[in-house]
Amino acid sequence: MQSGGRLAQVHAYIREHQSEGQTCVLVGCASSVVGVICIADPPKPESRGVIAALHTRGLQCYMVTGDNSRTARAVSRTLGIPAKNTQAEVLPAAKANLVTELQRKGRTVAMVGDGINDSPALVAADVGMAIGSGTDTAIEAADYVLMRNDLEDVLVAIDLSWKTFARIQLNFVWAFGYNILMIPLAAGVLYPAFQIQLPPWVAGGAMALSSVTVVCSSLLLRRYTKPKGVLRDVFIE
Repeated sequence: MQSGGRLAQVHAYIREHQSEGQTCVLVGCASSVVGVICIADPPKPESRGVIAALHTRGLQCYMVTGDNSRTARAVSRTLGIPAKNTQAEVLPAAKANLVTELQRKGRTVAMVGDGINDSPALVAADVGMAIGSGTDTAIEAADYVLMRNDLEDVLVAIDLSWKTFARIQLNFVWAFGYNILMIPLAAGVLYPAFQIQLPPWVAGGAMALSSVTVVCSSLLLRRYTKPKGVLRDVFIE
């Protein structure tokens, strides 16, 4: 059996390393602790920059993990995620429940994950993003697959989605306004007062011009340039 003083030392050692973002595994023999293995999975070098960029865009970031609370708080503090947005020791179903809870509050939720445990949350989210190097289950559950093992692609996906939606809105406003103006002209609204009417070939050409304009406007997205790269940190293992 382990003595009380020895156990206190073990607990203090574990707390110290968990506060540094490490996960501790105890090695036992004959009901006694004979060793502690501390495992660290350092964040990706672009993680802190990506999270800061998301905050700049007015988006809230949450970290939900199955790891212990001390390790989770240490990692979230390193990445700049508020403590109130950090949840630890969370089971896969609870991750999906958190997504659902945020959606009930009227928020649009994007979930980024790469493991089997993330799959329920990826399905529940409005937009699920899986890292290309992740598990097949996560990739199947996600709406987006980030082919590179780089979190900067999250920024690119969000930015490109916003640009695409803005282009759709612009095309809709243009097409709607164009048709409101041209359909009465093609129908002869000016003929009773001014004896002016559009020949059929002009009306047909005007209709085709509307479609061509919308298509050309959409093709301008080919000139899209991704956001400026974020600062990268070096995390020591």
